[in-house]
Parts: sequence; structure tokens; C-alpha cells
Amino acid sequence: MLIALGVSGGIGAYKAVEVARGLQKHGHEVVAVMTENATRFVGPMTFEAITRRRVITDQFAPGTNADIEHIALASTIDLLIIAPASANILGKLANGIADDFLSTLYLATRAPVLVAPAMNTQMFANEAVRANLDRLAARGVRFVEPGEGYLACGWIGKGRLAEPDEIVAAAEEILRPRGPLRGQRVLVTAGPTYEDFDPVRYLGNRSSGRMGFAIAGEAARRGAEVTLIAGPASIDPPPVHELVRVRSADEMHRAVLDRADRMQVVVMAAAVADYTPAEPAIRKVPKGGETLTVVLKRTPDILADLGRRRMSSGIGPILVGFAA
Repeated sequence: MLIALGVSGGIGAYKAVEVARGLQKHGHEVVAVMTENATRFVGPMTFEAITRRRVITDQFAPGTNADIEHIALASTIDLLIIAPASANILGKLANGIADDFLSTLYLATRAPVLVAPAMNTQMFANEAVRANLDRLAARGVRFVEPGEGYLACGWIGKGRLAEPDEIVAAAEEILRPRGPLRGQRVLVTAGPTYEDFDPVRYLGNRSSGRMGFAIAGEAARRGAEVTLIAGPASIDPPPVHELVRVRSADEMHRAVLDRADRMQVVVMAAAVADYTPAEPAIRKVPKGGETLTVVLKRTPDILADLGRRRMSSGIGPILVGFAA
């Protein structure tokens, strides 16, 4: 299979050389795509010697049809890996900015995308970076989590590029999934729902999302194509085929029913609210008397609706429900 290996600027770029070598050992062809900053850490000649292919560094290289080379490559690769992925390239990918060959290739390809972030600990924890990671995950981008330890900047923490064998193994899972659930489409719900009372307050619960995330992660490891519909959970989701973020019970209801007919299995592990405010306030409700009465109404019963749909049609996914 043909894999495009994107290398962005960062000290972890030297590990990308071993990633390329590891992919070749598994029988893959590799073409390296380097950002301008990446060439400050590792020379293109190194990747060229290993891959035996021209390394792409310039979006506007001279030559016949050079200006559409990213389109030609985008349509032929089986996987795009970006390792290391700096905070800068993550921001470009998440926000549709295409100002170099790598970011343009990402927008043009329909191949699966695997990203291995690497940066300073504080940068990785920054709210803007986390938002970009969530946005990419929601589009189906897979991730290899960075490792913890000593960083090039002298700090100790999470942020260094994952080891090359971990990245290669993650690529193999995408290209050659194994396990008893291979070829199965599985939908999993996880986490709580938040039911808005006014623009500031909401009714919720303490679900962490851990159970649903564990089920989704295990299904993916067993080869399933997993769609994870998650409420505002407090932990990071596992790598899945599609991540759908929702907030309320109504949003989760719509997201599940829109996708359920395409699934073989639906696992309802989310802690969906049973009631929601009947008339959420448009403005913040001011503090008033000693008591406050809130009128609630029932939320849609997602599992019951799926069951009724299955009974009426005679076909449908296997349904797994949880109750506490």
C-alpha cells in the first residue's frame, strides 16, 4: 500500500525516519511530505535515501502539472500519516487552512488520516490545541497519543512523539484491521447529557463517559468501524472511525437515529437525562425567593425508539442497553 508520511517541524522529526523504515518493513511504499520547518530538523535527502522517492517539500515546485501534484497524490494514497504533528499543523488541519503541500494534501485526500502530535507539555494541554484535536477527531482522524518523559525543551511531561513502532502499529490497525469484529459497524453512546436550564445553568449528571469509551475502544481494537456519539465527557475519547459530539438528550437522539440503520450493533452506554426543562429561559434566571420551581418534561427514549423501529421493519442492529 502507498502511504504519505507528513513530517512537520519539531525535534521529533528524526523519529519519522524510523517510522518510514518500519512501514517499509511491513511492505508499504512511502512517500515523504515535509513542511519547510521540518527541513530545519532533518534533511529531505535522508527520507529520499530511505523511501527511494522524491521528497515533496514545495507546493509550487516547477514542472509540468506540479501545481496539482497534491491532487494526484491525494487520490492514490491508502493512508496519510503526520508524525510529528506540531501545534501549528494541527491548527491548519482543524481550520481548513491550506498554505503548504501537507495541509493541502490533507484537505484533498479521502484516505484515512493518522496523526501523532508532538509538542511542549503546556502547548499540548492548551485549550486551543485540545479544541483542534477534538475537531479533527470528530472528522474521523485517528491519533497516536504522545508519550510522557523528558522533552527537548527540558520539561518533563506529556508531549514527546510516540515511539515509531507504536505509530507503525497504529497504521497497520487502520490498513489491515484484525479481530472478530472486522467489517462490523458499531455505534456506541457515552457520557452524560446536559439539559440547559438557562444560558448559564444546566441539569446534568456525573457520568465520566469511561464505560462507553472503553467499549468503543475495545470494539475498534477488535476491528470494528466504530462511531462514538459522546456527551460532554470528562476524559479523552479513544481513536474511532467517527466521533460525534453532542450536548443534550435531544441532540443524542437525533445523532443516534440518523446513523443506527447503517450499523450492525448499537451499544447505548450513555447516561442520557430522563427529563429536561420544559421551557429553558432565554436569559439567566435571577436569584429570587427561597424556592424555585422548575417544570421538567420527559426526554426522548432513544433505546425504545430504536426498538420500535426494529419491530416495525423486522430488521435492524443488535441493541445493547444499560440501566442503573
